[in-house]
This record gives sequence, structure tokens and C-alpha cells, in this order.
Amino acid sequence: MTPEQKLVQRDKEMIPTILLRAMFVLVICVLIIVSYARLTDRPLAAMPPSLDEAPIVMEREIRIFGEMNGSARVLDVDGNVIATLAAEEGGFVSGIGRVLERRRGAVGLAADAPIRLVRFSDGRLGLRDDYTDFRAELVGFGADNEAVFARLLGR
Repeated sequence: MTPEQKLVQRDKEMIPTILLRAMFVLVICVLIIVSYARLTDRPLAAMPPSLDEAPIVMEREIRIFGEMNGSARVLDVDGNVIATLAAEEGGFVSGIGRVLERRRGAVGLAADAPIRLVRFSDGRLGLRDDYTDFRAELVGFGADNEAVFARLLGR
């Protein structure tokens, strides 16, 4: 077998034709499903239960001020400091603060408005912004990040 024949044989074995066709069909199917859902305004089915489905057992309004270096300061609605987090421990909280600032800025609202930190009857922790459509289920961001907010709720 010549070196050219070996290269042709090797190229045929690298990505089987059937796999390429299957991937193409999969992409087309996904595009069709997404287009259908978008055109018919299907509701978001993967969203967690709404506030009506899981009762809130504890709630606290907080104000989050995040810095680009990862440090964060969390205040209650009266302006009392709940927590001052260094860059090593406040990165996630600071990131949430920047997300809120961007979302609220997009609709012309002040970034320092409070956000609700809630614990649901099923144990989940969540953030709810009454001024924008922002909502976050904190369990999806890891146990350490959820624990930071659990401490903010407990104080």
C-alpha cells in the first residue's frame, strides 16, 4: 500500500460518513424544534416552580454591591451592613450584583434597589427581582455559593 493510499484510508476512518450524516440530521432536528417553539411562543417548560407552587417560608430584602475584583458588600433595606465579603469569598455574590446592575441599567432602574432572597418550603434558595424578570435558583450554582446566600438569609 502506497503512502497516499494509507492517507486516504486513514481519512475515511477518522470520521465515519454515517456519523457525519447523523450529526447533520440532529442539527436540523434541533433547528426545527427551536424554530417551532419560538414561532408558537411556547412557554419555558424547564423553569423551576413559580412562587405560587412553592410557598416562601423565609424572605429577606438585600442590596448587593459588587466590585470587579470579586469583593462584595451586602446591605439590608435600612442600609445596615449584613456582610462584607473579600474577593476570595464574595466572587459569586459580586457577580450577582453586576448582573443585577446590568439588567436594571438596561431598563433604566437604579442598581441599588433591593432584591428578595427567599427560602422556599422545599428548601430551595432563590433570588427574585421585583423590578426586572431576573430570578435565580441558587442550588444550580454549587453548594458553596448557595451557602454564602444561606448565611445572608440567616443573619
